[in-house]
Amino acid sequence: MFENDAEFETRKQRDIAAMAADKEFCALGRAWFTESFRHRYSYNFRWMGLPIIQYPADIIAMQELIWQIKPHTVIETGIARGGSLAFYASMLEMTGSGGHVIGVELALGDENRKAIMSHPLSHRIKLVDGSSIAVETIAKVKAIVGSNAPVLVVLDSHHDHDHVLAELRAYERFVKKASYIVVFDTVIEHLPENALGDRPWGPGNNPKSAIDVFLKENARFEIDRSYDDKLHLSVCPGGFLRCVHD
Repeated sequence: MFENDAEFETRKQRDIAAMAADKEFCALGRAWFTESFRHRYSYNFRWMGLPIIQYPADIIAMQELIWQIKPHTVIETGIARGGSLAFYASMLEMTGSGGHVIGVELALGDENRKAIMSHPLSHRIKLVDGSSIAVETIAKVKAIVGSNAPVLVVLDSHHDHDHVLAELRAYERFVKKASYIVVFDTVIEHLPENALGDRPWGPGNNPKSAIDVFLKENARFEIDRSYDDKLHLSVCPGGFLRCVHD
């Protein structure tokens, strides 16, 4: 018999709960993820022509989140080669919000800038040059956002604990009740020490450690664990922060 939508959702949530409780399955996921990181798996994909440098499961999760909250504006710190900007812009185009993706980047190369600004969805993209935690950068972002809401914030720049904590403190002001800050690469906390090469961050010094401090001092946000339960192959465990108070 064909399930109606309510029945489908009930069964899905039951399956997700069982999967999250399956220790062997979770261990397999962690092992696969560690090996995939070694193979630079996230570099394999493009979104509408631009390298997105994300895991497919996280892309799908962000699609679900954007369709749910329908933000007017998406702020992304750390834009790399621009594929995620194209992705967020395509979602804003489909939701009909009329808004923009604000991409904040300290060192955007000329080739990447040209590719982004010549993209068919460039009319949805605003670039802000500078450190994501600099006072002047945040002022520029604030001027673009204006009074528009809701705003979704995505943090994916420098992954050092102090930098991410400063970003969380700076950008939480843009997020209102029922919207989110999504912090990428919290998975660094769970990777082996040698998995990161010469990067300065690692276990104890990463986006997840910054979230732990931020949540102790800011009661407006909580971790939405439903994403952890269903994703498993994600760079963002514990990184979906839902705003619960204005």
